[in-house]
Formats: sequence, C-alpha cells, structure tokens
Amino acid sequence: MKIKFTKMQGIGNDYIYFDCMKNDLLGFEKFAEKLSDRHFGIGGDGIVLIKKSDVADAKMQMFNADGSEGKMCGNAIRCVGKYLFDNGYTDKKEIDVETLSGIKHLLLSIKGNSVDCVSVDMGTPVFKSSLIPVAVKEETVIDKKAVIGGKEYLINCVSMGNPHCVVFVDNLDFDISKIGPLFENDPLFPDRVNTEFVKVISNNRLQMRVWERGSGETLACGTGACAVGCVAVKKGVCSEGEITVELLGGELIITVKDDKVIMTGKAEVSFEGEIELDV
Repeated sequence: MKIKFTKMQGIGNDYIYFDCMKNDLLGFEKFAEKLSDRHFGIGGDGIVLIKKSDVADAKMQMFNADGSEGKMCGNAIRCVGKYLFDNGYTDKKEIDVETLSGIKHLLLSIKGNSVDCVSVDMGTPVFKSSLIPVAVKEETVIDKKAVIGGKEYLINCVSMGNPHCVVFVDNLDFDISKIGPLFENDPLFPDRVNTEFVKVISNNRLQMRVWERGSGETLACGTGACAVGCVAVKKGVCSEGEITVELLGGELIITVKDDKVIMTGKAEVSFEGEIELDV
C-alpha cells in the first residue's frame, strides 16, 4: 500500500516522519533501516512516528537508521512540534509531546502561518553513572581517564534521556568513522553511547561533532548539544545561561540554568511524498 511521509530536518539531523494520529502503523519499525538508506530508500537518520497520546498532545516514537529504537531526539521533537501545528493538530504555541524519556514541553515560534523555530524543555541532566548507564564504580564520570580502542581519553558522561559521552579535544579534524564505533560499542557503555567531540571556542560558544549510536555521524544531535552544554557548565568551561553550540548542520542555542536545559533551534520540511510498502 502507498503511505504518505514527510521528510524534515533540524539543522541537518533528518528523519522521515509518518502521521499516525488517525491510523497507527503497527510494526512499522521493521522498515526503518530500509527507508533510512540514502541510496535505496528515502534517506535519513531514521524514522519518526507521530502518534496520539493519552497524556500529552502527541507521542513521538523514533527508530534509528539501524532499526534500533531511540528514547529521545532533540532535533526530531522540534520537527514533531512543527508538524502538529502546521497540519492543524494543534493551534497552541505551547504543547507537550510524550517520548520514552518522558513528556517534553515545547514552545513554538510562529512565522507567517507555520512554525519556524522551537524551544524544548529538555529537563534535568542525569550525571549518576548507574542511570546513564556507565559501567564504573564512580558515582559520576567527569574527567575520567578511559582507554578506548587502545588510546586514553578524558571522558564525561551524562544522560539527557539517552546516554552521552563528551570528550573535549583541541582539533575536530579527524576520522570520526574510526573512533566513533569504538566509543559506541565499548563495554563501559552497556546500552551503547552517543559520543560528542567538543572544541571550546569561548565561555559561551562550543563546536562539536557527534557519533550517534545506531546512526553514525550525523550533522546534528539535539540531546548531544544539550549534553555538551551541561558538561561544559559542570566543568566550569562555560558559564550558566545561553551557550551557542556549532554543529556540522548549523547552530543550536542551549540554555543551562539551575539544573534545567532548554534547547532552541530551527525545524524545517525538506519534502513530502508517498512510498509503496507491504504493511
């Protein structure tokens, strides 16, 4: 049968979105890997199902490009907010979206008759090792020496609803396709891990590249940018308040204050279409 989809991106972090508000697509996750393939499918970092929710305005269910289910994606949830408003599912400028990482509160910025920019309350960062999780004896992992792939790094770990390992570097010009999988699959991280490599520009500006578990290097990662901002403040590298995080796909504004994190960035439609699937 033919199924409609919308391709959307938040500063280059692109997903394929399916409207399940009226008809749920059960078992649709089996198509995630096929559809995400950039040569034989539609192409994207994964797929997102926009569903009805009993506890919020809508529910976001996401699957990475390798078919594994993700708990949360900051760039994807901004696009979900845009989709709901632009397609008439809500006329509110403040909405709640249910995820596997809890209910997230979104503030929609309207330009003309559509959403241009979205701010997301990403909640409180979790630094407790067992909850991230990280297989270490320490209560928290900040500037911990760890040998990954035979090389020593200083790692910093935090959960933004999904696990992150933040590594500060002097140079971002390296082959992340070799290093990223070593972090993602290291025994230190029982659930695998998203890894951010960060260069400090100033006390309110950072550059980063990200290796996402299940997707590889992506142009942007919203939860990753939040993780980077939280770690930078905790270490005293950045001051509390607004931090601009430069990613390959563009910039996000991460506001870290009083153990709360707000992420602000663009959400855009790339194109719409239909695909034939045997469901």
